[in-house]
Amino acid sequence: MKHILSDFDLSGKEVLEILDLSSRIKENPLKYGDSLKGKTLIMLFELASLRTRVSFESGMNQLGGHAIFYSIEGGKFTRDETMEDGIRNLNRYVDFIMARVLKQEAIERMGRVATIPVINGMTEKYHPCQNLADLLTIKEHKGKLKGLNITYVGDGACNTATSTIIGCTNVGVNVTVACPDNPKYSTNPALLKKIKGKVTVVHDPVEGVKNADVIYTDVAVSAGMEAEKEERIKAFKPFQVNAELVKKAKKDCIVMHCLPAHIGYEITREVMDSEQSVVFDQAGNRMHTQKGLLLWLANK
Repeated sequence: MKHILSDFDLSGKEVLEILDLSSRIKENPLKYGDSLKGKTLIMLFELASLRTRVSFESGMNQLGGHAIFYSIEGGKFTRDETMEDGIRNLNRYVDFIMARVLKQEAIERMGRVATIPVINGMTEKYHPCQNLADLLTIKEHKGKLKGLNITYVGDGACNTATSTIIGCTNVGVNVTVACPDNPKYSTNPALLKKIKGKVTVVHDPVEGVKNADVIYTDVAVSAGMEAEKEERIKAFKPFQVNAELVKKAKKDCIVMHCLPAHIGYEITREVMDSEQSVVFDQAGNRMHTQKGLLLWLANK
């Protein structure tokens, strides 16, 4: 039994195993149609999400299992039941827990009492399921992972950037983070000390993308940051992924965004709809890699 509470819970070898299984399921979905027959996934949502809910629920159904949505808005179960007691009940009802919560502390608490796999569907610190989809998308479009260069442009301290750094270096992808010269928006030095692969932090977006095979960006204002909206929009304006910036990267560079996109802020419509954009392939691969992850965990 294994939890995926952060990207650190998967080794590079395990990530490649999941990606390989995900590719096989994607290529031949009917072969795996009964793989999780009789299994149930509960999806705990403190924060609503189009992609996370629909991709997990559809994926579980396609594997022959069943998915249940349950809201824990405010971080609480029924009638103020504690997180721990709620999970102790779920241990007896279902086979997997996926939780999308605002704080990493909450999912860590779940992991301490769960006797079934807990999957991080997103917290403020990590987004491991997104990274699995990202890696499969890169591999499909580039034919490999090891030795490629990915540049994350924007908030170097956000959950997507952190998961990109951990997950990509785990499988031999070189990571550059192009972010404002401000500790609030820059990658945590403590994180960089834990990383074995190559990570470069720069504060000039043009410098950051010059050797990029992949350009990746995300929203400047995430959930819970609404009070900082104007400050963040101003700080990240020079880091917009637009046609001029993309031209500074390799000619065959692909552009990624984990969605939802705020068009005209972190990315332009021109780039979002361009031939170099693989944004909706990423979104589609959320379902395929989560199917691979669920089956991989079941086989554990």
